[in-house]
Amino acid sequence: MTTPPEPQAIAERQLCGLVNGLAQQISEHVRERAGRLGLTAPQATALREMSGPMTMRELAERMSCEPSNTTFVIDRLEKQGLVERRPHPTDRRAKHLVLTPEGAALRERLTGLLAVDSPLAGLSEEEKKALHGLLERAIVRP
Repeated sequence: MTTPPEPQAIAERQLCGLVNGLAQQISEHVRERAGRLGLTAPQATALREMSGPMTMRELAERMSCEPSNTTFVIDRLEKQGLVERRPHPTDRRAKHLVLTPEGAALRERLTGLLAVDSPLAGLSEEEKKALHGLLERAIVRP
């Protein structure tokens, strides 16, 4: 005979399901919008995160992936003329990733498309800030 799950376990399972569902909706939203611009979802994520010059490691951290995966994405964006690798101003071993004018224009179009009908669009700014704070507290960082 099994014992019924505790209410706390049920609540946590339901919450995890909601977070997962939201993540899936956001991923699908990014994938669909990226496709409109001839980009893959990882390319769109890289462009979205490139708010200024940064290293490959910084971009990988923002994209929540390994630097080797980011390298593959940046190689493709570089071939498309959207990103350039430039010498880092203070570290001779590193390169800075910089959007080209075409990349900056495409990033602007992309961010505009991502804002339309976003899975988070139904939340007020106050609700988004609250959700942001709660998610930051829930994520355990080393």
